[in-house]
Amino acid sequence: MILNRRTMLIGMNAMLIPCPAHAAQRIDVRSLGARGDGTTLDTDAINRAIARAAGGGTVVFPPGRYLSFSIRLQSDVTLLLQAGATIVAADPARHRGSYDLPEMDDEQLYQDFGHSHWHNSLIWGDSVRGVAILGPGGIDGAGLTRDGPGARWRKQRGERPLSMRQMTTAQIAALEPDAARMQGLGNKAIALKNARNVRIAGLTIAKGGHFAILATGCDDLVIEDCTIDTDRDGIDLDCVRRVRVERCRVNSPNDDAIVLKSSHALGRLAPTQDVTVRDCTVSGWDMGTVLDGTRQATQMLAPDRDRVTGRIKIGTESNGGFRRILIEDCRFERSRGLAIETVDGGAIEDVVARRLTMADVTTAPLFVRLGDRRRGPEGTGIARVRGVRIEEVRATGIDHRYAALLAGLPGHAIEDVTLRDIDLSFAGGGTQADAARRPPALADAYPEPSMFGVTPAWGLWARHVRGLVIDGLAMRTEAADARPPVLLEDCTVASVRAATPWI
Repeated sequence: MILNRRTMLIGMNAMLIPCPAHAAQRIDVRSLGARGDGTTLDTDAINRAIARAAGGGTVVFPPGRYLSFSIRLQSDVTLLLQAGATIVAADPARHRGSYDLPEMDDEQLYQDFGHSHWHNSLIWGDSVRGVAILGPGGIDGAGLTRDGPGARWRKQRGERPLSMRQMTTAQIAALEPDAARMQGLGNKAIALKNARNVRIAGLTIAKGGHFAILATGCDDLVIEDCTIDTDRDGIDLDCVRRVRVERCRVNSPNDDAIVLKSSHALGRLAPTQDVTVRDCTVSGWDMGTVLDGTRQATQMLAPDRDRVTGRIKIGTESNGGFRRILIEDCRFERSRGLAIETVDGGAIEDVVARRLTMADVTTAPLFVRLGDRRRGPEGTGIARVRGVRIEEVRATGIDHRYAALLAGLPGHAIEDVTLRDIDLSFAGGGTQADAARRPPALADAYPEPSMFGVTPAWGLWARHVRGLVIDGLAMRTEAADARPPVLLEDCTVASVRAATPWI
């Protein structure tokens, strides 16, 4: 069962402890030597408090700034960060010490360094049970790095977005340093591997490194009421089961905000399944300006040279596939749209995305992609996508270059896609030359809406789709556009109802 029991208050905090047994033993980190002055390293004191609480206790962080390297979670422990309490990530370049070293027994062939390691984090738990990390305090990842080397798999056409092909070797190396340079660095705020029964709630995370929260191989996880304003990914759920993300605010202009993956990081195929993302807001405002309330928009491009990111996505890492995913009642602000992708052999089945609103969409509002990158072990095949329902979507200010995209492959169609009650407003401005374009299939390319360039239709472009259902589709442009509103290529349309006349 997912831990959601509400039991009792601790002190003056309003955050409820999910495990009643943890309330019986309450340990103040200051009682074991933590200073919370922002300059003294409190790593050892914090880890001593956790060791004492292991098996059933709550470690309390009173108001203060607790400078630390790696904090090692143990089973049946709650970390309670009171109002005004912040765990600050130490910087090995400035502070005496380092983060725990990345594990050496895990493969990094089919996913990048960040996905392949957990111990090199500010807070990490490996095979822990019954853990909670609770606010209303937060994490300041000032000493973390957002960088890390890419996968050792070297089919470069599919390793990086095509938007990066104009970058120099030096520019890419700056984003992807070699593994030796990562020794002693921390590149995640919270990392969990093979954890069970975990709740993360009420936290504020600023500048979380490569991942603010990375959960790999975890079951029965709840992340709720968190605010994350970060320099790369917000929440990554990889090979997880029975997870709920609810009422979170994630700002991530340089990468994805909330993303589901099923990589090969565990050394085996494992699906991501039974996941709900509900009532969340994702965005690509300038980093830090959601936390300070100014919501600035001066950054135009993400590191991949596309416009800012900040979206909800399924994929790109997709070896194990995805089943029974629900995304509902979410808001996208100044970000790329919803992306549903499988390119590494894993199937996507039974996905529902509904009641979504998007404003200032920086690429395509909807992107469903079945590709053939096959970044995986020998024998990895081409995946399937079937049973995708996208309903009640309202999107405005969409970049004129990119229609809503459903893109399968010849002989490998996307199956049974329903678009119901969709309302899309585009900037307009496409040309006759744009309308004449017929981009190649790019089967093995990294999946991004921009991979095809300007789309030959301005509203909906679908190719290699079987069983497409359109039930209520309204589209408009703010300026004239010479492209057709809809282009269907190698598509079987099951039914059309209440759509605009051009369908």
